[in-house]
Amino acid sequence: MESAPTHPLLTYLQALTTLPPDLQVAILDRLRRETYLRRQWVLQPGQQADRIYFIEQGVVRGYYLKEGREVTSWFMREGDFIISIVSFYTRQPAQEYIELLTDGTLWSITYEQLQQLYRDYPAFNLVGRLLTEKYYVLSEQRSLNLRMQTASERYQQLLIDFPMIFSRVPLKHIASHLGISAETLSRLRGRKT
Repeated sequence: MESAPTHPLLTYLQALTTLPPDLQVAILDRLRRETYLRRQWVLQPGQQADRIYFIEQGVVRGYYLKEGREVTSWFMREGDFIISIVSFYTRQPAQEYIELLTDGTLWSITYEQLQQLYRDYPAFNLVGRLLTEKYYVLSEQRSLNLRMQTASERYQQLLIDFPMIFSRVPLKHIASHLGISAETLSRLRGRKT
């Protein structure tokens, strides 16, 4: 009987599909552990995203500047992947910031290492496809929510998706993510649900 994977990334990937032992070893051999402090950037505009990250510990946000204001695009937490998708896959400079909102531990591999895993281990292509599907659906859901839901509905959905958000993320970032003012967020939080 095979032993269960012990690395958090392997545990996550094994939940998607069975990974052959040689692929597990190849993944572990390429991983780099990185620790970040709260408010530290993983990526800034102008830098090329060369790594994809798995969050073992911490909360991360992606944001951009619009007319001098920070606009939060997304939040990710333990068990999620983070990446500047356009920069990573087009090999162009990033236009967004990726920032730790808490101290964190991330595991990463480079673009080249990822491509090598795809070439050397056909089974890994299924992993890539499943992750792409998951995060594309998540992105599309967020986009639809912003366009079609009221502020109250977006707030309620965020509480379902990320129940501990208010204990881990500053209110100004939550308001920005929801596309509302801090005052509107305070009113929504004050309502009984």
